[in-house]
Amino acid sequence: MLQHFLTGLEFDQAQVLKLLKLAQNIKNQPKEYAHALAGLSIVTLYEKPSLRTRLSFDIGINKLGGHAVYLDQQNGAIGSRESVQDFALNISTWADALVARVNHHSTLTTLSEHASIPVVNSLCDLYHPCQALADFLTLQEVHGDVSQLKLAYLGEGNNVTHSLMLLAATLGTDFVAVCPKGHSPDAQIVKQAEQIAAANGASVLISDRVEAAVGANALYADTWVSMGNSTSLEQVKQTFLPYQINQALVQKTGASTVLHCQPAHREYEITSEVMDGENSKIIQQAQNRMHAQNALLVSLLNPNYV
Repeated sequence: MLQHFLTGLEFDQAQVLKLLKLAQNIKNQPKEYAHALAGLSIVTLYEKPSLRTRLSFDIGINKLGGHAVYLDQQNGAIGSRESVQDFALNISTWADALVARVNHHSTLTTLSEHASIPVVNSLCDLYHPCQALADFLTLQEVHGDVSQLKLAYLGEGNNVTHSLMLLAATLGTDFVAVCPKGHSPDAQIVKQAEQIAAANGASVLISDRVEAAVGANALYADTWVSMGNSTSLEQVKQTFLPYQINQALVQKTGASTVLHCQPAHREYEITSEVMDGENSKIIQQAQNRMHAQNALLVSLLNPNYV
C-alpha cells in the first residue's frame, strides 16, 4: 500500500521505535544496506535553501545504492510554471519517491493526492518530521529509553516545535515548549499532541516561563526567526533573549544534553560556549539526519530490508 510521510503521525509508537532501530543498524553496519535502494531514483524537490537536508538526503540515498535527483526552482516555481498536480503526476512516471522541502504544507498534501509514489516531507511551514526522527535517534543514543526523558524546547513555536512535540508524545517523552507570549506553537497541533501524549503516559506543557524547563534532560533551540521571514534577529532579540540557551540555563535546568536543528545563530538563541561544549550533541544530531532519513526511505521503498 502506498504510504506517505507528511506529518510524522503516519507511524505509531511501535513503528517509530522499529524505524529508529533500523536507523541505528544502518549507521552501525552501512555495508549491509549498500544496495537497499539499488535501481531506485528519488527526486528531492526544494523551494527553500538547504545544507543538512540536501546533503543528508543526497549522500544518504547514494550510500543505499539509489539515485538522488536534485530539483530546484530554476524551471519555475512549483505551481507556477505548471500545477502542483502535474508535478506529482509527471514525477510519478519516472521516480520511485519524491522528497519535498516546500513553503506550504498544502503543497505536500496536493503532491500526495496525485502522486503514485511515496511523498516525504523534508520541511514545510507546519512540520519538520525528518528532523524530529534524527533528534530522537540522538536522544536514544545518548540516554537510552526516551520514554523516561523530559525534553524542553525554547524559542519560537514553529514547524520544528510541532514535529518534536508530536514525536515526543508518540514515544512517551514529557515535552515542554517554552516560548514568549504570542509565539506559542499552533493550538490545534498542541491539542493533538496532548491527546497522543496522554495515551502514551506522557505530558505536553506550553509555557512562557523559563522555569518550566527545570528538570529537563535535554534542551533544544532553533532560530528565533524562521526561514523566509524578513524580520531581523536584532528586531526580536529583546523578546527572545531571556530564552537563550546559555551555560547559566543549562546549569539551572540540570540538562545534560543540548540540541539545535541548525542553522544556528551563535550568541542569539544559543551561545558558542554551550554549542561547542560537553553537553552539545548538535553535530551528532546533524549526522543522524542521514541515518534516520535512510531508515525512513528503506521502510517506505524496500521493507524487505526492515
